[in-house]
Amino acid sequence: MTPKPDEMAIQARLLTRIYRPGSQQVVGIDRIDLDIPRGEMVVLKGNSGSGKSTLLALLAGLDHPTNGQLTVGGQNLVTASSSQLTRFRREVTGMVFQSFNLLPTLTLIENVCLPALLAGRSYGKVQARAEELLDWLDLSPRRSHLPAQLSGGEMQRTAIARALINDPAIILADEPTGNLDSKNGDIVIGLLTELNRKTGRTIVIATHSALADPFATMQIRLKDGKITQ
Repeated sequence: MTPKPDEMAIQARLLTRIYRPGSQQVVGIDRIDLDIPRGEMVVLKGNSGSGKSTLLALLAGLDHPTNGQLTVGGQNLVTASSSQLTRFRREVTGMVFQSFNLLPTLTLIENVCLPALLAGRSYGKVQARAEELLDWLDLSPRRSHLPAQLSGGEMQRTAIARALINDPAIILADEPTGNLDSKNGDIVIGLLTELNRKTGRTIVIATHSALADPFATMQIRLKDGKITQ
């Protein structure tokens, strides 16, 4: 049975992203159709330059399509205003980056709290939620440390906590194990899988690694900006 539109976390039709540096034209995403039902654990594969990061940026509302249709979490990202996109990025999706993207002058718990405080939520509730996440991620003893005092695995778990602080329905992870050893990579994939299985969140992981493959409910392969399977 084909899922109804309101059962979809992500829907795209003829989605295209073209970059024009100077007089050149570079196709990042080439007229793809995509349907991801809510609650899927999606692994997005492809070689460097295949379009994985471009697609993830479009899904996160960090980049804008050149052509086509794109709806994520019920939000039309093609017609959305700047304020709607800001709210979308804060409330609908959570991003986990390969480079962690933690602010170096903030403590671990301050990094986790920041997106929710920027969204205007009360400090007491935000801090309580952050403490819950840090406890779940075994990071409570490190709550007052700066990012430079954390290991790579601890920084990535902090990034996951930050992505979850606003309780988004969709988590987008761009090479989340790329800067980690195999042990910490397994831990991060285990955490993302647990989020998917226990909370029903839609997880999309763009990765070269095979660590997440056994846990995927969907696998999408990109080549030259096109879906090949």
